[in-house]
This record gives sequence, C-alpha cells and structure tokens, in this order.
Amino acid sequence: MKNILFAFFILLTVTAAVAQTPGEATIAEKFQELITNSNNFKGYKVVDTDQLTTLQELTSNRIIELKEEIATSKETLKARDAKIATLEAELENLKEQLATLSAEKDEIAVLGMSLSKATYNTAMWSLVGILVLALALFVVRFKRSHIHTAEARKNLAELEKEFDAYRAKSLEKEQRLGRLLQDEKNKQLKVAK
Repeated sequence: MKNILFAFFILLTVTAAVAQTPGEATIAEKFQELITNSNNFKGYKVVDTDQLTTLQELTSNRIIELKEEIATSKETLKARDAKIATLEAELENLKEQLATLSAEKDEIAVLGMSLSKATYNTAMWSLVGILVLALALFVVRFKRSHIHTAEARKNLAELEKEFDAYRAKSLEKEQRLGRLLQDEKNKQLKVAK
C-alpha cells in the first residue's frame, strides 16, 4: 500500500512538473478525481486500482507523447541549426563574392595589368593633359610656321614680281642692245661695201 501511495505521489509530482498543455490538465484532473474518490483507511488513502491503472496509462501515454514531441523538436532544432549553418556558409560565400566583385569593380585591366580606378583615372587624365599641352604647342608652332610661310610667300611673290620686272628690263635691254649691234653690223657692212 505504501508503494502505491509512493507511486501515486511520484506520478503526481511528475505530472505537476510537466503539466503545461491542455492534455496534461486532464491528467491533473484525473489525479484530483482519484484523490477525491479514494477512501481513508487508518490514515492512508485507499485508491481504486482500476483508476490508478487508467491514470498510470494516461500518464505513460502523455509521457510518451511528450518524449516524441521533444524528439521531434530536437530533430526540428537540428534541421534548423543545419539550415542556419548552411545559410551562414552561403552568407560568408556571398560576402566573399561581394568583396571580390567590389575589388574587380574598383579595378581596370589595362595592357594586362590591374590598376585601381583612381590610378587609372589619374594616369588617363595625365595623358589627356599631356596630349592637350602637346596639341597646344603644335598649334602655336603651326601658327608661327604659318605666319613665317605666309611671309615667305609674300616675299617670294615680291621677288618674283621684281624678277619678272628685271627679266622684262633685261630682255628689253638685250633686245635694244641686239638692235644696236645689228644696226652697227649693218653700218659696217654698208661701209665695207
């Protein structure tokens, strides 16, 4: 009898410890019903074995259900932990890819060399500046050359005019001298005849 009461109190304690869901509330109600329906005998409670067996089965079933729920919860927790680990690995992979893409985005390949955009921009704008200065220098030199060429052409045109005038004078002088010479030859021929 003491064993039955001891088992009863253990079941009551276990049930009270795990009694949190509506199914467990029925177990508590069954314990209360068992206690109220039991008889007193010399200071001890006499419990109906059928009710105690029913309560034991109900409690055992509930314990099995709770163990299954705990096992399912553990499996779910393991699955979630695995999924979290997978997602964290994917996140790290994505962070690495982002860092790689950012580094690639900030670099430019020129003639097989990787240059940062700042270096590339500095080099290109320096090259553009040098080319603009060279162009300005060539334009200035071209204008100077053009001025000198225009002057030389003007001087050449003046020299050609002077040369043409000199040639015309020389030709005229030569013709006049040729006529004078011919006149003198003719005079000499007349005198010799």
